[in-house]
Amino acid sequence: MPVRIMSDAELTKFEILRDVDHERMPARAAAQVLGLTERQVWRLLKAYRLRGADGLISKKRGRPSNRKTPDDVRLAAMAIVKERYADFGPTLAAEKLREQHGLTISRETLRVWMLDAGLWTDRQKRRGRVYQPRYRRECVGELVQVDGSEHWWFEDRGPQCTLLVFIDDATSRLMHLQFVQSESTFAYFNATQRYLEQHGKPVAFYTDKHAVFRVNKPSGLHGDGMTQFGRALKALSIEIICANSSQAKGRVERANKTLQDRLVKELRLAGVNSMEDGNAFLPSFMADYNARFAKAPFNDKDLHRPMQPRDRLDEAFTWRAERTLSQSLTLQYDNILFMIEPSEFAQAAIGKRVEVVDFPDGRLEVRYKGRSMPYRTFDKLRRVTETAVLENKRLGGLLTLIRESQKSEPPGMRTSKGPKRRDQTKHMFSVG
Repeated sequence: MPVRIMSDAELTKFEILRDVDHERMPARAAAQVLGLTERQVWRLLKAYRLRGADGLISKKRGRPSNRKTPDDVRLAAMAIVKERYADFGPTLAAEKLREQHGLTISRETLRVWMLDAGLWTDRQKRRGRVYQPRYRRECVGELVQVDGSEHWWFEDRGPQCTLLVFIDDATSRLMHLQFVQSESTFAYFNATQRYLEQHGKPVAFYTDKHAVFRVNKPSGLHGDGMTQFGRALKALSIEIICANSSQAKGRVERANKTLQDRLVKELRLAGVNSMEDGNAFLPSFMADYNARFAKAPFNDKDLHRPMQPRDRLDEAFTWRAERTLSQSLTLQYDNILFMIEPSEFAQAAIGKRVEVVDFPDGRLEVRYKGRSMPYRTFDKLRRVTETAVLENKRLGGLLTLIRESQKSEPPGMRTSKGPKRRDQTKHMFSVG
């Protein structure tokens, strides 16, 4: 039995004309229902009696439209679009075809052609991935979201800087805020140490894929494949989880937006113009913020673990690098040549891997098998000036330091001082 495709209007005509043919409805009533004249009803009834339902199907179905753009015009237009306007939207491409090439084509027609050619994607397919909300963690300290927000926190009264934000996932409570020059490993070392001293050790930190938290370059996957910050947390038995998207750590992202509004205005009202004064102001701001916006946890248990005597924070939050000790008892680190004082123990380390331990306060130790070896420095490798290759998030802080340095130097003068072990510039921009 053949299958007929009919529209809703054609099906309605079929049912009404069938009633007219069986004398269940007069032609005049059928004309009123269909919105036609009686003459048109009798014409359709005649077609129905001759051919059945086929007589009511439009003869245009399956045929090209009489208003269809000729194929040669379509081919010419699409050739131009592919050659010159492949990355244009349909509206702009239609305008250029009309203005530059004399081809008048509607934007909707061109949109269909570009969709068929794969040069355009419809709105539904262009929609991003849908991120559905997830439930909060049940307990305080189970998951702490961490992020840095670079902003003009002091508006035009002070330099641009970064606010490190630690927020509890279970309660949206601000756990720690700290103004720093930029998102660097040593900045996170300092902020995390203060967090742990105040609250204890959480189960896990939830971060983005910043280089401080995750090795992003395949060339950097050497040794244990962890960053300096990751190594420090592992030593303290704290997990670090890197989110695949900003939506995944939405609580801290939304908190950043709120802080960029409220905190900026509160700093203005309090007359705070520097990072030092800002850090002193933050505890009172956090207390007020948490009173307004923090939620009650599902479970009252606090999963923060108290610090133990074996948790030596000053030792954990250090920058560590391995070097091979040469036959002449020398090694290079941070563009400085270190000469180990000769001793029986030092000679046993020749050709072996030794560990350089760089402390946030500028102290540096060279260790072999856990023992520190005395050393002195040799200045020949020091440079007059050297700007390290930095990540985008740290560039603002470096430029600020460069500007301040340029203001203090006489014109035409170059500094003769090399990088010092206590120079904070190194710590701010160490790659993590």
